[in-house]
Amino acid sequence: MNQKVKWSILAAVACVFWGISGLFGKNLFNSNPLITPIFLTKIRMVISGIIILLFAAITKQKPFAIWKNKKDALNVAAYGLLGLVPVQLFYFIVVKEANASIATILQFVGPFFVIFWMLITKQQVYRNLDLISATLAFLGVFLLATHGNLQTLTLSPGALLLGMLSAVGVATNTLIPRRLVSLYPTAVITGWGLLIAGIALFILNPSVPKISITFGMITDLSGVIVIGTLIPFQWMAGALRYISPSTASLLDAFEPISAMIGSILVFNLALTPMDIIGSVIIIGAVLLVSLNPPRLTKKAHR
Repeated sequence: MNQKVKWSILAAVACVFWGISGLFGKNLFNSNPLITPIFLTKIRMVISGIIILLFAAITKQKPFAIWKNKKDALNVAAYGLLGLVPVQLFYFIVVKEANASIATILQFVGPFFVIFWMLITKQQVYRNLDLISATLAFLGVFLLATHGNLQTLTLSPGALLLGMLSAVGVATNTLIPRRLVSLYPTAVITGWGLLIAGIALFILNPSVPKISITFGMITDLSGVIVIGTLIPFQWMAGALRYISPSTASLLDAFEPISAMIGSILVFNLALTPMDIIGSVIIIGAVLLVSLNPPRLTKKAHR
């Protein structure tokens, strides 16, 4: 098996892991009302950040080098606070309020916020395809939220808003660390981003609920941290050395699909025809753009 095939498979499995990690989170929320999205997110971030940074230190990736440059230090802090916090905290809030399938599908709209930003800042050439794909994606969101009836909302306004903010988080999570990626190892950037974000959430919400620890909770938390963070981040980072970003974007489709299938099998989620149609439209719209990646301007290449 050549390296490209091997890492393509690992990237696809990483996306599946991200998809099913929400199921572990949902199980935690269902098991104990004291376990809140912010508590789970800050625990996940701090533990994952420490483990990734320890790995970076052991493998001699110089994790503290990033703090020698003030601009880079501020950049990684912004990545954690403005990128990782919304993409993870808001995601888990929607998982709790709705389900992992809906949370993942809404987050999948994120690439279009990247496109909007690139167009606004004139880093990308305008294409009708991008407008058509974005329109289709938000039509899919509309169908998920209303089932085609403007008089009713199948999602609470709060869950819908936070789901879209988590998609914005996908964009900031992608855009903010772009300069750092060429300067530091991915493990260093991700590790510090997670740790900074987790510490910030502990400062914002320092309370730690008194929870009776059970084997099931440990299993679910391990699933969120190991299957949802440590393994997929490393596999996807490794895969990007051998596969193109457009290929990685196509493989991302495994994430909402696995979350949907997992929600059906584990939590007996009943999907309506409109849920299926809306999900298919969103996934199809993202894949349409991924199959035809946009041309960047000279400014974006600098």
